[in-house]
Amino acid sequence: MKISKNTYFPGFALFCVMVFAVSCSQSASVDSKSMEKNDEWLVLFNGEDLQGWIPKFHHHEVGENYANTFRVVDGVIQVNYDGYEQFEERYGHLFYQKPFSSFHLTFEYRFTDQWMEDAPSYTFRNSGVMFHSQAPETILKEQDWPISVEYQMLAEETPGVSRPTGNMCSPGTEVFYRGEMDPRHCINSSSPTFPWHEWVRADLIVYGDSLVIHQVNGETVLEYTKPQIGGGVANRFDPAIKKDGTPLTEGYIGLQAEGQGVEFRDIRLREL
Repeated sequence: MKISKNTYFPGFALFCVMVFAVSCSQSASVDSKSMEKNDEWLVLFNGEDLQGWIPKFHHHEVGENYANTFRVVDGVIQVNYDGYEQFEERYGHLFYQKPFSSFHLTFEYRFTDQWMEDAPSYTFRNSGVMFHSQAPETILKEQDWPISVEYQMLAEETPGVSRPTGNMCSPGTEVFYRGEMDPRHCINSSSPTFPWHEWVRADLIVYGDSLVIHQVNGETVLEYTKPQIGGGVANRFDPAIKKDGTPLTEGYIGLQAEGQGVEFRDIRLREL
């Protein structure tokens, strides 16, 4: 049947609208499934011990948990300094045993009242979780920071003074913020300031080397793109590891210990 281009059929128009809507719905469903391939959460911390985790401290070989800094107490991972006399720049990280590329990491944290006074002043009520990090076995004994990106955690230092959490820091790496390469080592988020002893929910959503989203208590507080190797801050690394401009498509996740006591719990990950 031949239909003139000027002929109008209400039923036919409605049919076209319905087909278009279903098509869009199916497309959105496919896109959603392609972004979230796995609805199951992987429990990274079993609440009982440090099985599956690897420590690395500045001045020490990989695998040495100096002074039992990382320990499990009452179902949480503690960063605890009761075995120290001096901090002596023993920046530490506790790495999960395998790398990830695109993922949603969720965890809770709070600070304790421990702080090593010979640690740098900026470490007070400051910790973080590293991601897209180099492998722990490639971190040299005298290397201070792993080449990685950091979800930085802060808490109130001075009453009434803003100190957001869920920030980004970049030891040996660089990111694009608001469409441009940002030279800053740390970029603050839009989060409120929290008391040091309060449990805070953190979410880190990473899509390979494209988009990174930081959330605090369920609210998005920071977004940036194109994480890659570059910049400074990390020192005494193997030059073969630091190839500036290399996109960071995957890497290891590490809990930070830099002189401030902190606790982590409910650490889970879903691959996207």
